[in-house]
Amino acid sequence: MNAPERISTSASLREAREDLAAALRWAAVLGLNEGVCNHFSFEVAPDRYLINPQGLHWSEVKAGDILLIDAGGHLVEGRHPIEPTAFFIHAWIHRLNPQAKAVLHTHMPYATALCLVAGGRLAWCNQNALRFWGRVAYDDRYNGVALSDAEGERIGRSLVGHEVVFMASHGVTVVGESIAWAFDDLYYLERACMHQVLATQAAAGRPLRVIPEALCRATAAQIAGERQQSDLFFASIRRMLDRDQPGWRDGTSGCA
Repeated sequence: MNAPERISTSASLREAREDLAAALRWAAVLGLNEGVCNHFSFEVAPDRYLINPQGLHWSEVKAGDILLIDAGGHLVEGRHPIEPTAFFIHAWIHRLNPQAKAVLHTHMPYATALCLVAGGRLAWCNQNALRFWGRVAYDDRYNGVALSDAEGERIGRSLVGHEVVFMASHGVTVVGESIAWAFDDLYYLERACMHQVLATQAAAGRPLRVIPEALCRATAAQIAGERQQSDLFFASIRRMLDRDQPGWRDGTSGCA
């Protein structure tokens, strides 16, 4: 591989590939995936990104299947193709958002359900939701499948200054400084949305318990100071995959 010197060492690149494969596999365990669609990516160096390949179910992706691409969407390392919308969405998000080292895009059920409601918003009624206070954006314009630079750039700009975007009639994207932190947020976002949907159904027209703004802000700060929990959660995921899905770290899936 003729990669720039600023590319991560082979050891750290391997670890990043494993982390991305672990995130994809555990998302499948949790039912956050959709067919062979949606994408997780991670910036390993300027203009160099790891991303899952086209055509593989998340439950079968191994570390060796993860692609290394450049900012132009060209394959630097890997034997699988890249899915076109993955490049347009992820390249622009990475380019426009320095905080977005990891970019996780899904159509996970409960979060996507909020995207289908006119004016749908995450309600500040749940402790799990409060971790996202001040971090959420909403893209209220659906413009079809993201197959152009213009659409990718528009989505990328919606995330500037935020770490979560609800994409109207589409799904959600969560970004973070590491794969572990972004995955932890993805997990808790879906939990928060699930509780909100269930509470709305149970409420039968009664209002949800909205938490006062000052308490939302204070609780969000408390949760932000507990990022060790995110790393511990992700370490546990890797251990459970070692136990239940041996071989996930190695080789390739065998799909051409």
